[in-house]
Amino acid sequence: MTTTPEATIADARERIDALDDRIIGLIQERMAVSSVVQRTRLASGGRRVHLAREMEILGRYRDALGRPGTSLAMTLLELSRGRI
Repeated sequence: MTTTPEATIADARERIDALDDRIIGLIQERMAVSSVVQRTRLASGGRRVHLAREMEILGRYRDALGRPGTSLAMTLLELSRGRI
């Protein structure tokens, strides 16, 4: 059975939409976990943002995804910091 290009594209777009839903859910989960870390750090007298840790995260994304990974990581960090 052969499929048309339109059907292939429609199927791929459905998969992309499902992946985006999962990614959004993971980002929201990351934000919640980050909030726990920040609250705990502040309650114990620490700073809200740990720059060395953020640099580790930036490096991990850059190593895995190249230069665009750094931008993605910056966006994730910004989302995860919450309101300053």
